[in-house]
Amino acid sequence: EASYIFTPRCHTRDRMRGEFVDLSGARIYYYAAGTRGAGNPVVLIHGFPTSSHLWNDVVPLMPPGHRVVVLDLLGYGRSDRPLGRPVDIAGHAARIVQLLDELRIDQACMVGHGMGGGIAQWLALNHRERVSHIGLIDSVPLGSTQSIHAGVTRAAMPLMGLLPPSVLLSIVRRDLLRGYEDSSRAARSVELYLRPFAGADGRDALVAHLRAGRAPNVAVSALRVPTVLVWGENDRAVPLSTGIQIRDAIHGATLDVVPGARHITPEEAPSEIADAIGRLLS
Repeated sequence: EASYIFTPRCHTRDRMRGEFVDLSGARIYYYAAGTRGAGNPVVLIHGFPTSSHLWNDVVPLMPPGHRVVVLDLLGYGRSDRPLGRPVDIAGHAARIVQLLDELRIDQACMVGHGMGGGIAQWLALNHRERVSHIGLIDSVPLGSTQSIHAGVTRAAMPLMGLLPPSVLLSIVRRDLLRGYEDSSRAARSVELYLRPFAGADGRDALVAHLRAGRAPNVAVSALRVPTVLVWGENDRAVPLSTGIQIRDAIHGATLDVVPGARHITPEEAPSEIADAIGRLLS
């Protein structure tokens, strides 16, 4: 359980400390960068089926003077497997509030990708006092009747609990690879993201995530926090039309479109995302 120090591949002097924190009996992994207590804290929230690795190239480009917290949601990356704990958007959001309490962060800018964007929206709607701004990166929409893991769920839902682990994993791998424009980058990252889902126990965790994939039916038009959206022009997992709908629903929201990018924009367009967050915080 020992904490450790590592230095990211970046042009910053900030060191990032990775460690585990116990939240109601579940170990959650997170790391922090930036300057404690200076500027608006920023929480970076990955989606399905990725991990904190998603933000590795964004963190070094973040504007100076802000504490940045990056976590592995329960069931992803280095964090514990779900083991029956809720892994829907509301469940993940509740643990993020607990993490803020542990880190003594009263209020933060929530930036989420994919499902993580749904979590950011949920937090802004249900824990308004804890959210100063939100950044939605190729985000799932709240209030939709579709699954937040639509591509995977349509293919696997009928029999996914009975599929051999390797078969279910291959379905998820195929959909995840489609989110990249750069195939060489995809090859490096995808296996890292899927590592927690290997074997029978991993398959069970993956099934738990997929079955929790219904977005809460709430109205994002009720959001009253400064909001920026960043979207890949060629995102097939959550199409640009969804980003336009979310932007139009949230008063004052802005939308940056990354030409040629697909779904995994934090890896393939980190500077565009960091710049958008910088404008939001300024």
